[in-house]
Amino acid sequence: MGVATAPSAPAAPQHRTAPGRAHWLRVARETADDLATDAVTREQAGKVPFDEVSRLREAGLLALLVPAGQGGGGADWSTAYAVIREIAAADGAIAQLLGCHYFLGWSTRSLTEPGRAALIERQSVAEGWCWGGGLARREPPLTLTGTAQGYVLDGCQSYASGVLVADRIAVRAVRSDTGEPLAVVVDPADRRVRTDGDTGAFGQRLAAGGAVEFDSVPVAPQDVLDSLSADEDVLSPALALASPVGRLLSVQLLLGMTEGVLAEAREYRRGAGHAPWHPAWPAGSSQDPHTLTAYGELTVLARSASALAGQALTAVEGALAHGADLSYDECAEASVLVAVAEAAASRAAQESTTRALDVIGARSASARLGFDRFWRNARAHTLHEPVSHRLRDVGDYFLNGAHPPFVLPA
Repeated sequence: MGVATAPSAPAAPQHRTAPGRAHWLRVARETADDLATDAVTREQAGKVPFDEVSRLREAGLLALLVPAGQGGGGADWSTAYAVIREIAAADGAIAQLLGCHYFLGWSTRSLTEPGRAALIERQSVAEGWCWGGGLARREPPLTLTGTAQGYVLDGCQSYASGVLVADRIAVRAVRSDTGEPLAVVVDPADRRVRTDGDTGAFGQRLAAGGAVEFDSVPVAPQDVLDSLSADEDVLSPALALASPVGRLLSVQLLLGMTEGVLAEAREYRRGAGHAPWHPAWPAGSSQDPHTLTAYGELTVLARSASALAGQALTAVEGALAHGADLSYDECAEASVLVAVAEAAASRAAQESTTRALDVIGARSASARLGFDRFWRNARAHTLHEPVSHRLRDVGDYFLNGAHPPFVLPA
């Protein structure tokens, strides 16, 4: 037996190499499989998902979008979208929590100067932060007031994603003196930050969303980030791209839910839930014409939405690659394609999660099987992210050439 050699010292963060897309997709599948094993019991219990966040953290998925040079996963948005879709097929609520974390973590780094962004990234990885909150416009808005030491934050949001498990909260607030909307980062451990979960939610129970109140919470100057103004004199095309980047997360979440319910219904049909076959092919069997037609229609609906999502992803990737050279017209084109994909994915998720119950039949009413969670999760998400405005934006762009407004995900 040879003498064992000491393990080499870990590479310095700036010299680390990102694992690659194949690695992260494998990790996402393994995590999704793990979440699927107890998805029904966890969803019905409705506990704050500290354990689920720990699973994501241990898998390395929380640091996925942080550059490898800062100790993160070094993945791109294309990989992050695929991860969200994979997780959503098993657990839509945890996928929403993770998608919110990705968007807010990326946004806070994008809305500050490089040195500060690097500090945020390194601390986020070292301490395993999970981000919560939301940068969408709210009424009434949170208020940021200047003091001799910095600022104080006041106000209440009736709903913010992930705040029950967040290590950092990113929110939109307006300056009390100028009315300018700004992104603000807050440590929820401060006693003047109070959160309250929505225990009565019928869907997305594990997304850790709830009300959050800020009572004169001190905010350091470095934790007040760039402007969120929609004025094109302030908002560059590169920053405006945050809108379609964030909304494409909703598309992937809805597609994952769609694919998840169809896959689970198919496996149930093939497995123990299958009624005994009969030469007459009883209604509801895998050879019943009505059942086959229903699955065919839902497959077309899901594949169509997936194809539109692919077009939107290509546009967003191209826009991100342009960086500071991105034009308003190019950003608008990406935004419209994402809006089209979001409308299609919303329809696919709502129809698939409803009709899958019909195809399975009365057995789908069993709480033990938990098929209803797909419908409840999809419906809760589409209520928070309605597509009626997106359709109007698509129509205005097609008819009048109007650029879609700067709208961040809720």
